[in-house]
Parts: sequence; structure tokens; C-alpha cells
Amino acid sequence: MSDKTFSSPVRVSVGAMGLRFVASAWEALECLKNQWPQQDGLEYKRAVRINRDALEGWMTPAKARQAFVKAAQRAGVFIDDSPPK
Repeated sequence: MSDKTFSSPVRVSVGAMGLRFVASAWEALECLKNQWPQQDGLEYKRAVRINRDALEGWMTPAKARQAFVKAAQRAGVFIDDSPPK
């Protein structure tokens, strides 16, 4: 299992960590499992599954990133997904 890097980081604001740039499927899973405000709901579960599948090579990094963005939007922690300047 190897990490899959996103095309560009996703910026989220989570708990005590505050602002965080998530740049890969591994980082997305770590964030979802350890810092997410609510660990339930369809978008959360879908993001966990798809990012895990990306690490296993069953899903593309683009799909994993998209699922993470949707979960972040749903949870109210999404800030930005444009490339950093």
C-alpha cells in the first residue's frame, strides 16, 4: 500500500489543529479518522472508503480527493481546494 498524492492540497479547518493542508489519500484518512468533527454520515463514510481504496490502488487519487472535498464541505470544515500560491 503506497500513498497517493492529490493533484493539489485541500485546505480544511479542523478542531485544535486549525488550518490544515491535506495533500494525499493517507493524509485524508488520518484527518478523517483523528480530527473530523463528526464521524458519521454518507459523505464521511464514502470519503473514508474511497481514500482507503485509493491507497490500495482500486481508486484514483482524483476520486479520493473529490470524495474528501465533498466530506469537508458537508462537515463545514472546507476552506479551499485551489492550488497554493
